[in-house]
Amino acid sequence: MNILLWVLQVLLALAFFAHGCLLLFPPAAIVDQMNASLPRWFQLFLGVAEILAAVGLTLPGATRIQPRLVSWAAAGVMIVMICATIFHTMRGEVSSAVTTAALLAVATFVWYMRWRIAPIGRRPTSSRASA
Repeated sequence: MNILLWVLQVLLALAFFAHGCLLLFPPAAIVDQMNASLPRWFQLFLGVAEILAAVGLTLPGATRIQPRLVSWAAAGVMIVMICATIFHTMRGEVSSAVTTAALLAVATFVWYMRWRIAPIGRRPTSSRASA
């Protein structure tokens, strides 16, 4: 189960990192289309938030420093994906809504499993440090 969760965390992190970079550094060919959909300040906010989510899904677990932050990052992703699914559904963008709903399902699974079933343990403390 731990391996499956790590695979899902890394895949979510890659997806959110890539989308965050797209929002922060959009290709010239689609800038006008993106600006017509969302204001630039909101694109920048989402881009930074998605890159931070990617970091939060991986770094705390990999370093085992504050590993509970992985479930918090997954919860943040859930909120963003609920909003994105509603946004795309209201615009009639069915394929995008299905994609964001699938990402929501994966993030929800990671959140629940890392919160309740298979949390990542903290880094063991050295006995020398306490001596």
